[in-house]
Amino acid sequence: MKNVITWFEIPTNNFDRAVKFYSEILGEEVKVEDFMGQQLGFFAMDSMEGVGGNIMPPDQNFKPSTNGARVYFNCQGKLDQVLARVEKAGGKIIKPKINIGQPGWIALISDSEGNIAGLHSAV
Repeated sequence: MKNVITWFEIPTNNFDRAVKFYSEILGEEVKVEDFMGQQLGFFAMDSMEGVGGNIMPPDQNFKPSTNGARVYFNCQGKLDQVLARVEKAGGKIIKPKINIGQPGWIALISDSEGNIAGLHSAV
């Protein structure tokens, strides 16, 4: 087993706003595609062997939360640039960039939907 996590889904109140937010802060398009009759926003991934994820449309049983599981996005070598785009895109910086030793740097943000997400860079 290469990765314990293989897939994640991010809940939304406003799907289009969330797709725009993540596309803007990560500097990569979140691709909106139809999957099994539902529009989903897919994050970029290298292969099906890595970790992937998507943005979900609003669902009464799957709500954004500040106290649920936390996903950390790979911001390798561009953490400062990503943080600089968070507030302009409609999010908030919850915990600014901090050094966590050997693993590198992290920051915590609140996305456009109210979810708390982590950002990570080894450098």
